[in-house]
Amino acid sequence: AESVAEGRGKAAADSLRATRVTTKAKLIVDPNTGTIVPTPAHELIVGSVILVEAGDVIASDGEIIEGVASVNEAAITGESAPVIRESGGDRSAVTGGTTVVSDWIKVRITSAPGSTFLDRMIAMVEGANRRKTPNELALSVLLAGLTLVFLIAVVTLLGLGAYSGVKLDPIVLGALFITLIPTTIGGLLSAVGIAGMDRLLKVNVLATSGRAVEAAGDVDTLLLDKTGTITFGNRMATEVIPVPGVRPEAALRAAVTASLADETPEGRSIIELGRNAGIVVEQPEGSRAIPFTAVTRQSGLDAGKDNWRKGAVDAVLKSLNLDEASAPAEFRSAVDRIARSGGTPLAVTENGALVGVIHLKDVVKPGVKERFAELRLMGLRTVMITGDNPVTAAAIASEAGVDDYLAEATPEDKMRLIKAEQSKGRLVAMCGDGANDAPALAQADVGVAMQTGAQAAREAGNMVDLDSDPTKVIEIVEVGKQLLITRGALTTFSIANDVAKYFAIIPAMFVVALPSLGALNIMRLGSPESAILSAVIFNALV
Repeated sequence: AESVAEGRGKAAADSLRATRVTTKAKLIVDPNTGTIVPTPAHELIVGSVILVEAGDVIASDGEIIEGVASVNEAAITGESAPVIRESGGDRSAVTGGTTVVSDWIKVRITSAPGSTFLDRMIAMVEGANRRKTPNELALSVLLAGLTLVFLIAVVTLLGLGAYSGVKLDPIVLGALFITLIPTTIGGLLSAVGIAGMDRLLKVNVLATSGRAVEAAGDVDTLLLDKTGTITFGNRMATEVIPVPGVRPEAALRAAVTASLADETPEGRSIIELGRNAGIVVEQPEGSRAIPFTAVTRQSGLDAGKDNWRKGAVDAVLKSLNLDEASAPAEFRSAVDRIARSGGTPLAVTENGALVGVIHLKDVVKPGVKERFAELRLMGLRTVMITGDNPVTAAAIASEAGVDDYLAEATPEDKMRLIKAEQSKGRLVAMCGDGANDAPALAQADVGVAMQTGAQAAREAGNMVDLDSDPTKVIEIVEVGKQLLITRGALTTFSIANDVAKYFAIIPAMFVVALPSLGALNIMRLGSPESAILSAVIFNALV
């Protein structure tokens, strides 16, 4: 099991290394002419300047020296919502492994090879160490104790034989000790582990070892990554709130029209929201799509003299020459309510007039709250881990029904939390799906990766949920507890067998010198050799 765990950690680290090696950067070798040379990420040095355009992965950690772009930082935070990064100020730092969604930026590399964010992730995965579970430690102590007891018993027989006048051959005593060693438990545990893995497979969970299944039965704390695990991972439109004087249907129609050319999950969800309300809008003939840019922070559609826009509230108000104070009170109230609930407000305009605000939120998967309540009844403490700010994290944690949350979490924060829980003697399970979850999945006693997640996450965990359902932990824990009960019964059976062998063999060894022991020789064994042979046959049969 330890070798399997080490192999999984190495595979996860290799997967992250492959990401670094396969990432190509557009290295600007001559700023005057703008000459660009494709260069592997691991060959970049401090001071190199690279061009990163829409769709490109930022090759290494650095600072933006020119341009502004929308960047998907899910590799770091696990959050799918893009953020704006631009030169100057406190939003100029970018991290290797993140992706530019729109526009372009020039980045000066600030981290030497070996000290980037991705390198730290690899080091954490390789440094992760799964410890033995309390049951494994108890079993090891039990087996060692039994072995010592039987060794003392065999040595004592030598003196007892001399005292009774029975000559015991050392070879016979050696054979006796071998037959008494508690081998039954070790032989059965592998079969029990395989049976547990097979049970999990029936509920669409693939376990890499029986040890992982057994550890699940003793889990005390369950950590869950929010994005893609508790929630669907993409912000979805849940409502469109009109400003005073605008009918709800008109505000929703404007939002749908502004999203007709938006192929993002958010844009598609707005169209789906309209369709569910019976509003279907065909794209006007000759219309022109206005793409989202990090500069305007809005997108939309132009059709002749008509235009529709949606985007960040402050950006839209600025384009209308309005400040926040001059916006309608109902609009400001709706924006504030959405922000406080952990959602994202998008303002909508039609022909230069404010018509409403769209409520985008990361939707919690159905049935999650009820399932977490079941976990609580089973004695598990649930903790949601997210890169969101504390306000958003608190809102989603309340909706999902988890016991606690960790906001603005980095991979290092997750590792620290897991080690802190383990230092208190608790067994920790971790559910995650992103590459940024790989170190935590490797460190946790039970690491459950989602099938829809990153390859590094699947390789770091010791279980893969083929349904990508975080509440599947209930079934995993139940199977783990069944496994512990089965192993306890088998341990008791094995010890009883070993003790029975001892009391069956000893009378046969001394019955010649002490005829009174014949009453205990229920197997009617006539010599030490026959006693040893019967024990060997019994071991083979059991």
